[in-house]
Amino acid sequence: MNDETGTGAGAGTATRAGRSGGVAGPSARAGRRVRRRVVAVLAWCVALAAVPLTGAAAVSAAPYAPADGGRPTVHLSQKEAGKGGSLTVSGRGWRPKALLTLLICGQNMIGGTNACANGDGRAVTTDAHGAFHKRLPVAEPPKPCPCVVHVATVTGEAADADAAFKVAGHPVAPLPQEGTGGRLTVLAQPRLAGSSGLLTWFGAPAQRELTLTIGNLGSAPARDPVFQVGTSHGVFAPKWEEQQWRGTVPAGKKAEVRLPVELPAGAHGDYLVSLKYGGKVLAEQPWGVGRPWGVTLFWVLLCVVVPTAVFRIGMALVDRVRPRRAGGTRRHTAGRTHPAAGTRAAGRPPRAAGIGSRIRNRTAGESSTDGPGTPGDSAALPWFTPDTAPSTTTSTERPTSKGSA
Repeated sequence: MNDETGTGAGAGTATRAGRSGGVAGPSARAGRRVRRRVVAVLAWCVALAAVPLTGAAAVSAAPYAPADGGRPTVHLSQKEAGKGGSLTVSGRGWRPKALLTLLICGQNMIGGTNACANGDGRAVTTDAHGAFHKRLPVAEPPKPCPCVVHVATVTGEAADADAAFKVAGHPVAPLPQEGTGGRLTVLAQPRLAGSSGLLTWFGAPAQRELTLTIGNLGSAPARDPVFQVGTSHGVFAPKWEEQQWRGTVPAGKKAEVRLPVELPAGAHGDYLVSLKYGGKVLAEQPWGVGRPWGVTLFWVLLCVVVPTAVFRIGMALVDRVRPRRAGGTRRHTAGRTHPAAGTRAAGRPPRAAGIGSRIRNRTAGESSTDGPGTPGDSAALPWFTPDTAPSTTTSTERPTSKGSA
């Protein structure tokens, strides 16, 4: 009995041990399969979750490409808000690591930053990809709406962008008319290029070219601006003349402008050249003009040559129309009198050098007369009287010597 009981107990124990061993083997394998499936499911979930994360990382890592033809853009979290609120301003396409200013401006910023709420503006620096996000408090600008959020660079290459925004409760007014666009200013000292020629020395109008560098401080480009160039002398007001420069000055850019300047004929002295744009004088440049000495020389020659020519012509006419003296020809030429006639007219006695010639003339005159009683005999020798004059008759008889019979 005992043997059977022991035998049965041992058999039962062996049977339970075998059954337990048989069950433990499949359970372990099933557990391992379950664990592998769980790991596979978890890996699959992780893979699915990694796909959007990777895409987002790729999107965030990708650089922002400039939109709208290379211009940066600005986006607002809301289009309308009241004073005291705030909005989020974001943008892309800007220069990396650039410092920007954010302002709320009235009248679409036509008047520049004077129309903006500068005290409530904000500054932001773009990231390495040219993007930014910044909260901006809502403030009422000094000008009425329509309003914009103006974003512009502070340093480096100039760039700006605007986004329409409405300030709730702020007045709205029509936009002012802007004639030329842009706000121009002079960036460098102007200069007058050119020189005077030979004709200017004789009184021709002096001409120069006003050269200056201008910059556009406004938000709109200035196309074909019309300047006013004035010249003034002394205390007199300048005389303005409109001149249109052909070209465009983009917003935030500069350009070199050349405008011709001309003075009246014969102008000389110290002049002042002024440049005006939009009713404001932008620059003034002095101009010293030399005296036209050629004109002075011409008048001097005219005052000397003309009277001399008139005198010569008058003397020639007088010599032609004066009458001839009776019994002979005129003994002077035009403008010159014979020396002998001048001596006789003054009543001067004849010179000693002319006595021999007068004696010869007298001798020749006696040979041509009919007798000794000619009227010219008494005028042969003025120092003899008619009683004491030597006889001019010829005698063939020789005088007898003293004491001859």
